[in-house]
Amino acid sequence: MEPSWDIVFLGVQMSQVVRKSLIVLKWLVLLVPLSIAIGSVSAFFLWSLDTTTSVRLSHSWLLFLLPLGGFLVGLIYHLYGGAANRGNNLLIDEVHEPGAGVPRRLAPLILIGTLLTHLFGGSAGREGTAVQMGGGMAATYARWLRLDAGGLRILLMAGVAAGFGSVFGAPVAGTVFALEVLIIGRIQYDALIPCFAAALMADWVAHAWGIHHTSYQVAVATAAYHTDLILLGKVILAGGLFGLAGRLFVISSHQTSALFKRFLSYPPARPAVGGVIIIILFFIVGTPDYLGIGTFAHREGAITLPAMFTGTDIPASAWIWKLIFTVITLSSGMKGGEVTPLFFIGAALGNALSSYLGVPVDLMAALGFVAIFAGATNTPLASLLLGAELFGAGNIIYIAAACLVAYGFSGHAGIYSSQKFLSSKFQGFAPDK
Repeated sequence: MEPSWDIVFLGVQMSQVVRKSLIVLKWLVLLVPLSIAIGSVSAFFLWSLDTTTSVRLSHSWLLFLLPLGGFLVGLIYHLYGGAANRGNNLLIDEVHEPGAGVPRRLAPLILIGTLLTHLFGGSAGREGTAVQMGGGMAATYARWLRLDAGGLRILLMAGVAAGFGSVFGAPVAGTVFALEVLIIGRIQYDALIPCFAAALMADWVAHAWGIHHTSYQVAVATAAYHTDLILLGKVILAGGLFGLAGRLFVISSHQTSALFKRFLSYPPARPAVGGVIIIILFFIVGTPDYLGIGTFAHREGAITLPAMFTGTDIPASAWIWKLIFTVITLSSGMKGGEVTPLFFIGAALGNALSSYLGVPVDLMAALGFVAIFAGATNTPLASLLLGAELFGAGNIIYIAAACLVAYGFSGHAGIYSSQKFLSSKFQGFAPDK
């Protein structure tokens, strides 16, 4: 009796489903210990960052030790950093071409360097630290498991997603960020499930440790938001300005870093001089509000990221001052992330634009918060998902419009120089040189 070809075909399909299910299950099992570790380290980092910032705010004189702290950070990286000096770009390159290796010291070095930078008042964030810790831990874990190049690539991307998602409390955005940040013009879907699983589990673990993220309340602009063409037009205009601000940040960062390297050949001297410049800027502006991460209110009326959403009297120049403080801090060689300062810059610019455009201040601050991130990192999809996770999906049309327009206006350069281009942002236009 001849076999039924339908039965044979169904059997082949079922075997493929079982095989793929086993592969997914294998990855989920492998990711559990890594996600627990990354979520725990992110929780420790966020607690340490809060503690360090509280110490600095209680002892304002620590700012005057910033040149010494910067020199110490520079010296540690000069003596022990090696490839770790390349930070996020090292991880991106390793995903593109596995084999060069991510040193085990990447995670502890960036943690120490970031905390020292914040202790003495450098203007930096936390995304770079979380991503490097997650990626560094993933690389070490991959070596223990003896994974091949393909497995290492997937695990590195999952580590990046877990670090980003757990430090911001946004696992969906963390997932897409890890997939989108590598190549402009292509998202690598083969790592989608591992990245989402790692980001979600790491975020759960961070919350289990008692970590609470800042909550932002943004009212829905209108019940029929998709028909308010006037408001949408204003958002598109603002999105272009956010994109240009992101481009300004990127260009300033790259050029300032080149100047430090050109005139100061000894690497530890660069963050020391950067610390001196930050102190001078502090006396020029007359406020400590642009130091540190920018989320803590140390006095009534302080210029902070949460204050951008409430209509508090924020100077129109706040965004440019934060940009300058951050560019000097990070371009000189002090450590930390660019993203939280970018949130501050974008929200401050949105706050300033709200009165000119007649748009609710909380909505415009939220749009600037994520749109400048989209422009500076070339990750518009991760940015609009971040906006939905942090501010709710009620304004998703406006969030998407601001992020996509900012992405278009920001040019092809980004804060991560190792990003690759599969295609130009606009058909018929060549990438910027």
